[in-house]
Amino acid sequence: MIQYPAAVNGVLTRVLAAGSGDDHLVLVHGVGARCDRWRRNIDALAAAGWHVHALDLPGHGLAQKGNGPDYSVPGYARFVDGLLDLIGAETAVLAGTSLGGHTVATLACERPERVRALVLVGSIGLIEWGAERRAATRGRLRDTSRASIENKLRLVVHDQDLVTDEWVREEFLVNNSPGAAESFAAIADYIADHIDDDVVGPRLAELAGGPPVLLIWGAEERAVPLATGEAAHRLIGGSELAVIAETSHAPYFERPDEFNRVVLEFLNRTAR
Repeated sequence: MIQYPAAVNGVLTRVLAAGSGDDHLVLVHGVGARCDRWRRNIDALAAAGWHVHALDLPGHGLAQKGNGPDYSVPGYARFVDGLLDLIGAETAVLAGTSLGGHTVATLACERPERVRALVLVGSIGLIEWGAERRAATRGRLRDTSRASIENKLRLVVHDQDLVTDEWVREEFLVNNSPGAAESFAAIADYIADHIDDDVVGPRLAELAGGPPVLLIWGAEERAVPLATGEAAHRLIGGSELAVIAETSHAPYFERPDEFNRVVLEFLNRTAR
């Protein structure tokens, strides 16, 4: 695995990558996270023959923060599209978790010819949130105190022993780095005021000749309930739903071997 800085659509970011060739697989993290969350998956997926790339979305990780980038889901979709141009990928498999799932699903609707398959992990944006949930989210996203970050990490994983002091400290430092407050305020306002304007599940369901879709949910999911994944599975005809035991919002992180197996079996059937 390597990492490198890159400019995508004029915005600085960081990319983790492994593998080679034209079978591209792009991994997109969720809100408040960064590409490091995929470190337990990248090398294994590359060893199976995929050219794997994970990036920091604007406002996250080591990417550009503060005023300037477009922090909406359509803006993030254009950013991922720009990454495909940067790495020379005419087509790619796109995998996203939470807000990253909403992002790659949006790109699949906007540019279906570029997307060979979709893997959506605990994705938001497939069905509407509603005003109450959107309003409650604004304050939580703006709060980057150490206590708030620890609480968020404990929602992400089922195994609470994974939430170490070191992980909390690192997340705190990254999410309080210069420009981060402005970024999270913009993301929080977008989610509270506009995310339901960009709901993507019905668009995927109506997309003629769209890419194969795999939905992956944690059996103990506490951030985006399993019922959301089940509803999306019913809505998106031909989609597959895999539920990974003893995981919450980050099955790729908690049980990477099982997650990688499920993804590779799906891709071998649909995207090779």
